[in-house]
Amino acid sequence: MRRLPRLVPRTLRSRLIAGVLALLVLTCGGVSLATTELLRHFLVGRLDQQLVQTGARYAASLEHSGAGTGAGPGTDTRAQAPGTFGARLLNGQVTAAGVVDGDADDAEVAAGDRPADTDDLVPLSPADRRHLAALPADDSAQGIHLSTLGGYRVRATAGRDGDVLVTGLPTGPVDATVHKLVMVELLVFGVALAATGIAGAVWVRLSLRPLERVAGTAERVSALSLASGAVALDERVPDEDPRTEVGRVGSAFNRMLGHVEDALARRHQVEERLRAFAADAGHELRTPLATVRGHAELALRHPGPVPAEVRHSLGRIEGEARRMGAIVEDLLLLARLDAGRPLADEEVDLTRLALDGAADAHATAPGHRWRLDLPERPVLVRGDADRLRQVVANLLANAAAHTPEGTEVTLRLAPSGGGVALSVTDNGPGIDPALVGQVFERFVRGDASRSRAAGSTGLGLAIVRAVVEAHGGGVGVESSPGSTVFTVRLPQGS
Repeated sequence: MRRLPRLVPRTLRSRLIAGVLALLVLTCGGVSLATTELLRHFLVGRLDQQLVQTGARYAASLEHSGAGTGAGPGTDTRAQAPGTFGARLLNGQVTAAGVVDGDADDAEVAAGDRPADTDDLVPLSPADRRHLAALPADDSAQGIHLSTLGGYRVRATAGRDGDVLVTGLPTGPVDATVHKLVMVELLVFGVALAATGIAGAVWVRLSLRPLERVAGTAERVSALSLASGAVALDERVPDEDPRTEVGRVGSAFNRMLGHVEDALARRHQVEERLRAFAADAGHELRTPLATVRGHAELALRHPGPVPAEVRHSLGRIEGEARRMGAIVEDLLLLARLDAGRPLADEEVDLTRLALDGAADAHATAPGHRWRLDLPERPVLVRGDADRLRQVVANLLANAAAHTPEGTEVTLRLAPSGGGVALSVTDNGPGIDPALVGQVFERFVRGDASRSRAAGSTGLGLAIVRAVVEAHGGGVGVESSPGSTVFTVRLPQGS
């Protein structure tokens, strides 16, 4: 599954808030662009109107001094605004260019009473001259940037003596006004975004409270142990308005919990019946099995001659009765463990149990090579000595039954993570990978060697797991050709 980048919100609450803020940013950005462009267009239009009203009087005054042609005496040119640009072009060449600087002599110059001061004249770069020469003399307003003056709106008009008069007004005031508007909008929109973010976070939190209650109930249910036994599933989502989406989810979740509770109750009833059946059947079978076995032994002890076929049949009856008795005892033990009956709680020396178990295994399977790997000091735990002895015996018997003669089997005991690890390792052929996860189930047989003739009941490893779990521990297996390891882990104070 692809993981989200760290900058991407993960929770539903943060995503909703981020989405609202993103939409608000886009909206504010669009409003800002629209108002800025509208204001700029309006101010530029006003500037173009001023250009029309100004005419070409100042540009003409740059070339004509005195009362000659151009702007003569009596012409009212004293209303020229500071910053007004004027230029005269003849044959595509700029002959003069100046700017009204706002001092007292500008009015006299504009009236034609005196030539322009050198303070009013401005130097132009070759690029500025090319731009001015390229202006069409059709009285239309154009935008231009002069290297020494900045942005201007200019208007070129044909003069009376074959020249071109250019008049311009600066766009600096327009840019300043638009800039102020942008700053005001940034401030207002920033405050609006902050206020919306805080209000949105509070509103989203309040709106998602019902969903949080559903999630909290689901988390508490997921923490319950539902594997076995009686389960009290009392968790429910508080009643919500079924007309809302969250209310419908909560109602559906409550119905699902009700169905799960019913299913768990029925499963527990079935388990109780099966445990009771196994226990009752075990108790009922003990007496007839003992009787059958007793009669078989008595018949085998008959002093008179007994045909070989009859003696063989009686031996088979006795052996099968003994085997069936072992199965009954194992079933009774599993039933007691399943019922959760308390085990003995005493100090147990696992080292002694390992020594005794290895000795018994060597006696019953002398064809195997038995090895012990024990710590120097005794390993002590608390538990039921008889049941733990059965765990060791079953693991060693399992290794002996399912590996050929000559296999090396090592019983190892060592501290592990604050507890104790007891392992049985063999270098036999290993376990079928398809059965590794099932070896601790009841009546599971690994291969053909696990036959009835070999005495395997299919309950030995199931008893191992039940006893170890009753002591608060765990058991596992790892197997590959040439190495199979059964490991039992018990807490030190089990």
